[in-house]
Amino acid sequence: DYYTLPLGEASLLRQGDQITIITYGAGVHWALETLDKHTEIRADVLDLRTLQPLDTKAIYDSVIRTGKVIILQEDSLFGGIASDISAMVMENCFEYLDGPIKRVGSLETPIPFNAELEAQYLAKSRFEKDLLELIAY
Repeated sequence: DYYTLPLGEASLLRQGDQITIITYGAGVHWALETLDKHTEIRADVLDLRTLQPLDTKAIYDSVIRTGKVIILQEDSLFGGIASDISAMVMENCFEYLDGPIKRVGSLETPIPFNAELEAQYLAKSRFEKDLLELIAY
């Protein structure tokens, strides 16, 4: 069915008090799949839905509540939105952080067109490991 997304309004898909997962697009599905495997993790999953305008209030509220943040994007890290979000969180929520901000993105290489190579290229293959490391920090 036809639907309209509100511009600049993120969606809190899951609520927890241990860590904030900020993502959008395919990263939403990857984050939810990972959390389904690790039911012990109590995470806020924030689906940004739109990047411009960006729902900074939702981001800050979640980070202040959980104290840890991991940003997952499908794109490679250099020049991506995760860099700007992590800078904004550092500038506005530093005193609430209980650990480093972690960014997870795809590799800094051309996108491969072989399914096995693509699976290694995408951020999905590294997200679970990075999430568990940050939880344990």
